[in-house]
Amino acid sequence: MGVAVSVLLLLAVTVGVLRWARIPIATSAVVALARGAGQLAVVSVLLGVALTHAWAGAAILLVMVVTAIVTARGRLREFPRVLPAVAAAIVAGVAVTLVIVFGTRAFSFDVRYVLAFAGIVIGGSMTASSTTGRQLWVGMLHRTDEIEGWLALGATPRQSVSEIARFAVVESMRPAIDQTKTTGLVTLPGAFVGALLAGSSPVDAGIFQVTVLAGLLAARSVSAVATAYLLGAPKLLPAR
Repeated sequence: MGVAVSVLLLLAVTVGVLRWARIPIATSAVVALARGAGQLAVVSVLLGVALTHAWAGAAILLVMVVTAIVTARGRLREFPRVLPAVAAAIVAGVAVTLVIVFGTRAFSFDVRYVLAFAGIVIGGSMTASSTTGRQLWVGMLHRTDEIEGWLALGATPRQSVSEIARFAVVESMRPAIDQTKTTGLVTLPGAFVGALLAGSSPVDAGIFQVTVLAGLLAARSVSAVATAYLLGAPKLLPAR
């Protein structure tokens, strides 16, 4: 009962503040929370099956990856044939990270750990890919004259966009790096708190969180660089 009251009060504060400030997204906040709660309810039921059946865990992992790819694609619709690029970038970031973490036996290779860790890493790869792509598109849009100048001097499309692509990766990675630097000082990350609530010692929870942070940095860097590379040699420039 206390949780329900708390959630409703927090939602009321969110809606009240946004409406008072005349920000037209109060309804979106309500819908987002309702959708998130519904999805978590479904996932909780599915995880109960997945933790005892490996095939169910693999199916959930596949759904996570596909959803991440579709979401990133939706944010980068301006690019032609963007789906293969974001799919390759996200899968690469996730695969490299999971292979290293479970290949070195940092975590036990069972469904519980794979789903928990992969769920975090997939989200990071999705964000890195979509953010890099958005920054790349905006950069090309605002610096079209510069790109055309390089092309006129004989540069290839990739060479003419290389500086913009590097900047896009930097901007995509910056929030993750800043968050990593301030972990434990400004915030207590969810993985750390979750491990504590699950009964782990503070030391074990800290070790788990450091592994998660390193995994996120690796996944995001691979996905960001791959996205910039795959989308960074455009045949057509954005129309101004």
